Amino acid sequence: MGKGDKKTRRGKINRGSYGVRRPRIKKQVRIEEKISIDKKAKA
Repeated sequence: MGKGDKKTRRGKINRGSYGVRRPRIKKQVRIEEKISIDKKAKA
């Protein structure tokens, strides 16, 4: 088990793929952007 193993985190990094062991990191919406969007909707 290691770089060549499809099921391990290190193997996913080596292959450049994603899965259960290595999920994609989602971009978080900043609080300032949420507030400005809400104000635009009300106006």
